[in-house]
Amino acid sequence: MQGFSANLGMLWRELPLAEGVVAAGRAGFSAVEVQWPFDTPAQELGAACVAAGVPLLSLNTRRGESFGTAALPGRGAETRAAVDEAVAYAVEAGARQVHVLAGQGETCEQTYRESLAHACAVAAPHGLRVVIEALNGHDVPGYHLRSVAQALETIAAVGRPELRLMFDCYHVQVAEGDVTRRLAAALPLIAHIQIAGAPSRGRPDEGELDLAFVLAEARRLGWRGFVGAEYHPGGPTEESLGWMAALGG
Repeated sequence: MQGFSANLGMLWRELPLAEGVVAAGRAGFSAVEVQWPFDTPAQELGAACVAAGVPLLSLNTRRGESFGTAALPGRGAETRAAVDEAVAYAVEAGARQVHVLAGQGETCEQTYRESLAHACAVAAPHGLRVVIEALNGHDVPGYHLRSVAQALETIAAVGRPELRLMFDCYHVQVAEGDVTRRLAAALPLIAHIQIAGAPSRGRPDEGELDLAFVLAEARRLGWRGFVGAEYHPGGPTEESLGWMAALGG
């Protein structure tokens, strides 16, 4: 494991994004990831990451009113524009991957696959990965991608080497359970792992999911990437970081 990544969509939210990068580096994180950084100039975010010595791993396409549009029929132009924007931002800021949000409501798998194929074609010349993530129905009702198995089926159907899975242990636990077996089955296609306490999405050392066991199992299985901390700190972020040493950061 390369270390922990701070998700700045949830941690240090009280700070401007570039200052959050600095805070994450000082706190011992090995990388950062962002959700919707578009209000911050990409060059500014990239420069902050270089200065802090922490790589920028990922960002999302815009959320909008429907948590993305990639699986929504009739929204192709909007989806392509969101993908193009996110890829251009990622290239300028130095990010490694783009998470394409599927959308909620009346969705279509074929539309989703076509959108992801477009995203991969746009990302490929820049060496970027495209990632997808199954989200639980409690937090994001009606989201198109709801299970690890569905995500793996979609990746196989699109058939592009750029397309990989974001495995969020919190979402998997809330939606499906059996986290370590699902992690083992999906590992060859996982680009990134994320963690939070379940079911509260609080600190990773709280709740029903033993993340020390899960991450030990991931390392045993050969995981060599980063693990993203995407949780609600419940107060000042610095006061919530006692879990890092315990979980092997």
